[in-house]
Amino acid sequence: MIFNKDTAEKTAELLLQINAIKLKPKNPFTWASGWNSPIYCDNRLILSFPAIRNFVREEFSKHIEKEFGKPDVIAGVATGAIGIGMLVAEYMGLPFVYVRPEPKKHGRQNQIEGFIQKGQNVVVVEDLISTGNSSLLAVEALKEAELHVKGMVAIFTYGFDVATENFKKANVDLHTLADYEHLLHLAVAKNYITEKELETLQEWRKNPSTWNK
Repeated sequence: MIFNKDTAEKTAELLLQINAIKLKPKNPFTWASGWNSPIYCDNRLILSFPAIRNFVREEFSKHIEKEFGKPDVIAGVATGAIGIGMLVAEYMGLPFVYVRPEPKKHGRQNQIEGFIQKGQNVVVVEDLISTGNSSLLAVEALKEAELHVKGMVAIFTYGFDVATENFKKANVDLHTLADYEHLLHLAVAKNYITEKELETLQEWRKNPSTWNK
């Protein structure tokens, strides 16, 4: 669920401007999963643009407090959301931790890096939601550490049905700055793509695992 329409369209426009989101229906990308895709999203680029990272930081902070109340801790999902999560925590004056995909194999074997206490309220910051599996592993680690996960916020989601189901099953409240639907609407309005390319992008989202194969 997006926070609101205005934020979704503004975020989508900024991501397109800096090529954090690339739309190439005629020359699709291949994801690590093996899926062919007419879209590629790399939100790490946001960190290189001060005005845009400040916009994302401030929108996250405003909406986190509105939707969840001020938490005790902000947690970033490694590695993509460490940078933006830290910026949000700094802006809100809160402690920050980050969550690895799995515990380290050496040393203290931490999966959660940073200082936490049982019973603390935490909001999780993520950069991108596809199926939601890796994001929810971070939530699971925080719950196992006996933290109360108030919800998750992310910069962008593809809006896959499987992600919706995964978050529903996990009983995790997800809010995003932008989503696929508002991105496509903005991309057509601003002439990033044609109406015909829009049709291709809409078809891909219906069955991304088998598209263009």
